[in-house]
Amino acid sequence: MPSPTAAELARKLRKGTLDPVTLAEEVFTKNESVGDRAIFTELLRDRAMTEAKAARRRLKAGTPASLLDGVPVAWKDLFDFKGRVTTAGSVVLKSNPAARADAALVAAGKAAGLVNVGCINMTEFAYSGIGLNPHYGTPRNPNDKAVHRSPGGSSSASGVVVAAGIVPIAIGTDTGGSIRIPASFNGVVGYKSSTGHFPMDGVFPLSKTLDTLGPLAHSVEDCVLADAVLRGLKKPSVKARGPKGLEILVPSDIVFDGAEEAVLVNFEASIARLIKAGAKVKRVKMPVFQQIIDLIAKRGHLLGAEALAVHWDRVKGDDAKRMDARVVKRILLADKMTAVDLVVVMEERKRMIAETNALIGDALIAFPTTPHVAMPIAPLEADQDVFFRNNAKTLRNTMLGNFLDWCGVSIPNGTDAGGMPTGFLFSAPHGRDADVLAVGLGTEELIRRQ
Repeated sequence: MPSPTAAELARKLRKGTLDPVTLAEEVFTKNESVGDRAIFTELLRDRAMTEAKAARRRLKAGTPASLLDGVPVAWKDLFDFKGRVTTAGSVVLKSNPAARADAALVAAGKAAGLVNVGCINMTEFAYSGIGLNPHYGTPRNPNDKAVHRSPGGSSSASGVVVAAGIVPIAIGTDTGGSIRIPASFNGVVGYKSSTGHFPMDGVFPLSKTLDTLGPLAHSVEDCVLADAVLRGLKKPSVKARGPKGLEILVPSDIVFDGAEEAVLVNFEASIARLIKAGAKVKRVKMPVFQQIIDLIAKRGHLLGAEALAVHWDRVKGDDAKRMDARVVKRILLADKMTAVDLVVVMEERKRMIAETNALIGDALIAFPTTPHVAMPIAPLEADQDVFFRNNAKTLRNTMLGNFLDWCGVSIPNGTDAGGMPTGFLFSAPHGRDADVLAVGLGTEELIRRQ
């Protein structure tokens, strides 16, 4: 039986047919029954029960704090919680002072009545699309009971904790695909907001230029609700936009290269259903995608330069020995970048964004979230070359959107023969969050149908 959505739980809570304290207790019970010790880095049972009891009082009084009052939520371990050390998936931060206050978005969630059940695992310092973590373990993708497969990264447990039915909403971060990839691999919905859409205060950074925040959930409706309550809205302003007359651009460059058969078949089936329902789909060349890849190969990545700035003392000192060697190696790739390289990358990025936005106009862009399904982790852990090759391919489609400052929503659109999910990604230029959420809301059923 499918896990209940946040919207379904919220309706029961408001009707009084579900108690928020009981619901919070069920989260911890379900986590025990799932038995994956790599999902949570810390459970916040005392805080959760206090918040659930407060939600119970508000709901009984008929004064809910928001449409999601009493609904459980888990947070990627990049967000500060007052009185707790934020680990960012690493062990080298454990001696840091505890946070003096909740991160701004955590505080917004508390004000909305969300019940904060815990901090969840991730790739160390959010620097991988695969989701491996040698310190706290790698969360198990729940779609394969026999083989331990990648959960996607870097918000690895954010996808797993929702897919496993432990919580209906998890909050992650996305710098190169770190919400949308776990959504695709685990078969849930992931919404990557535009830069600046949510406050970054109290969130451990990877790239201050590219970092974004957003929810992973069972449905687009849940993401719309989470977006609204986290921004202090009494109700969502987003209304469903159906497929009739919708303009969709499908790029012919890069994003389908080397894609697995199931990814291609499921994407084309979703597109065919959208066309039948009245969407206008145009296949277009986007040479900017290859230009981005060539620019990064020649000059380096903006993300890499900013990550190196954040972690300079760590990767150049003794802390590097206690970090994931794969993460250290990736961070140090930017060590060869010059000031000229960085300036050129920034100027070229500005040009590419302007030119691409002009090409897109009022349309949305659609392509597979990832070119493949979640892969077994054993070969990735055994061979760094295999890891880096697969990591680059996993990140390829989504990182293009980050570089071009897009927002996006990944929607499950089927599985392969082994039952592993594939993802369909809608994207739009910066600031068009309402558009991608509205279209996702209005087309989700068509995209998912098999």
